[in-house]
Amino acid sequence: MSTNLAASATPTQNHLLAALPAADYERLVPDLEPVPLPLGMAVYESGAKLDYVYFPTDCIVSLLYVMKSGASAEIAVVGYEGLVGVALFMGGESTSSRAVVQSAGHAYRLPSKVLKREFEHGGPLQHLLLRYTQALITQMAQTAVCNRHHSVEQQLARWLLLSLDRLHSSELHMTQELIANMLGVRREGVTEAAGKLQSSGVIQYNRGHIVVLDRPGLEQRVCECYAAVKHETDRLLPATTAA
Repeated sequence: MSTNLAASATPTQNHLLAALPAADYERLVPDLEPVPLPLGMAVYESGAKLDYVYFPTDCIVSLLYVMKSGASAEIAVVGYEGLVGVALFMGGESTSSRAVVQSAGHAYRLPSKVLKREFEHGGPLQHLLLRYTQALITQMAQTAVCNRHHSVEQQLARWLLLSLDRLHSSELHMTQELIANMLGVRREGVTEAAGKLQSSGVIQYNRGHIVVLDRPGLEQRVCECYAAVKHETDRLLPATTAA
């Protein structure tokens, strides 16, 4: 662990940790370890045992479902509002999804045995994690509906807004090929959709660097799926929204 990492990240940058009562938070602190999460890193693979859960502070992790052919599609994104590894306390030691860093940054990891012990005690931590899991399930369900019924441009707008909500910046670093893999669509479709958003002045895109210039304009172009996910997250996790 570098000095810079320790200085730049604190556990309470993660909204779940920040929303915990002081006593519950202090019990976790000794076991929380800051770790860098570089772009493209696989936090865990499909079917692998979960040794840690991760609380992002300034990064985004994509949860992907991978087919036997190797093709994949994103089913949810996790940033500082949540944690990576909900399967651990929902009754499984592994998960069928793959978790990959979409936007580089840092997280705090917690040994699985510590989280399971605290979760089984009940109380505020258990309540908070169950509400977060419900919000995550909503995001997964809405993503499935969006991918089936809405245009690539609408899907891209949803993806951009969900990502922005989990960053302290209006800039993203992501190639069209990676976005296509996340959305499970052809690269040509992403190129056309990004071109439309750029022509309308909503975004600026150049060699994997995306800057959102007009967020209200982007929100006008997005489908209902983004608002549905945001509303449910705000409803279920008011403490983390306030954080």
